[in-house]
Amino acid sequence: MAGVELLAERYKGRRGIRRARRALSLVDAGAESPRETWLRLLLIRAGFPAPQTQIPVYDEYGQLVAVLDMGWESLKLAVEYEGDHHRTDRRQFNKDIRRAEALADLGWIDIRVTAEDTEGGVIARVRAAWERRACNVGAISINSPP
Repeated sequence: MAGVELLAERYKGRRGIRRARRALSLVDAGAESPRETWLRLLLIRAGFPAPQTQIPVYDEYGQLVAVLDMGWESLKLAVEYEGDHHRTDRRQFNKDIRRAEALADLGWIDIRVTAEDTEGGVIARVRAAWERRACNVGAISINSPP
């Protein structure tokens, strides 16, 4: 990133530099797949604040329960992209069931997105969860997305 930023600074007036700077502002090293990046950028374009990526969640005993793809820790609202292996790998599927139960017990809303979801459907689900959670949390000063 630092090298790319230096190049953008060196070639200030060049064609495409403004777009390159915009792209650089959207980079997040926390993405673990191209689909996670797609999902994060979809949320940002929809007006949500940039989500934190790779959020560790611990239980009451300090044990790591999950590392969430992205979300807003202050709202306990997560959005995760589920690749096909979450469905086809029996061990992963069973692990995901226990993980979902543990997250729910800890008060998290975990929205799981797959390749079958439409952009509008994802945005609607996240917006509905955001509104439910923001109403319940109340004191958190995060602007509601459009």
